[in-house]
Amino acid sequence: MTIFEFPLNERIRTWLRLEDLFEKAIFFIHAEDSRSHHAALQAIFELVDMTARADLKSELIQELERQKNSLNALRGNPAVDGERLGEILQRIADSLSQLHAMTGKIGQHVRDNEWLLGIKGRACIPGGACSFDLPVYHHWLNRPAGDRNADLSAWLAPMLPLKNGVEVLLRLLRESGQPNQHTATQGQFQLMLGGRSAHMLRLTVNAPCAPEASANKYAINIRFLVPDTTQKPRPCDQDIPFELTFCSL
Repeated sequence: MTIFEFPLNERIRTWLRLEDLFEKAIFFIHAEDSRSHHAALQAIFELVDMTARADLKSELIQELERQKNSLNALRGNPAVDGERLGEILQRIADSLSQLHAMTGKIGQHVRDNEWLLGIKGRACIPGGACSFDLPVYHHWLNRPAGDRNADLSAWLAPMLPLKNGVEVLLRLLRESGQPNQHTATQGQFQLMLGGRSAHMLRLTVNAPCAPEASANKYAINIRFLVPDTTQKPRPCDQDIPFELTFCSL
């Protein structure tokens, strides 16, 4: 089974991209080889570019506060698992505390590091980070893996409160809906929304094809495509059962 997520507004798109970059950075930091650590540094550079928006932190804080107030209203409700509710509220409180503790512009510690900026400027050029282009960087890549790991962790650490905030909100978003079974007839599916709204669609599919989704305030449209690594994907012409979840905060 493969899960596909389709964000329906720019805010959710940003959070999903941040989640992806943080996961890649942490995965490659924990590896031992120099090529993985180069990939980790590339992910950190992309995070610095993505977090340049001045309102990103305040947007996360505002949404976490809104979720905290909504969930607090459920305390004492016999239909709600009190232990799980307390766990989620604690995670929200921890994330808010970390975000409020952040000072200065996000990623500024990387922008102020002239050595990292030199690497960043060359790394965006195809093949631009070769040893003869950046001999000092090549020297760093040949230092012990533990030293590189410590440096990469230190460069990522100031941005981790964003990761934790995004993680909490995306968990709430993903758990907000109930899945329903549908079938795309000859690879095509349309559903009128009838006043329903969503911030993200989650599709669970077990088929040799991939969905594309689009939505407006009236309907969602999904079509399934057969992947082809040598040419443009072609439309699927068979009936595809799938699971659809409307997710909203």
